[in-house]
Amino acid sequence: MSDTPIVAQKGPYPVEVEEGKTYFWCRCGRSARQPFCDGSHKVTDLTPLKYTADKTGKVFFCGCKSTAKPPLCDGSHNRL
Repeated sequence: MSDTPIVAQKGPYPVEVEEGKTYFWCRCGRSARQPFCDGSHKVTDLTPLKYTADKTGKVFFCGCKSTAKPPLCDGSHNRL
């Protein structure tokens, strides 16, 4: 099994979220439903990260899987 994520895209995924709703961010990069989990991580040691929106609005989920502030983008893709 692998614990190294795949870069899904070199940039964030802008997503409109709803306050109080829970989302499961794909950590492995293998999901076909990026930036969210579709269960593809089962061939890895990685698991999705639970994210509950604290307010309604647009957030930027990390696409490169290298962020220091998961699940949100911190600009790490600029260094890839």
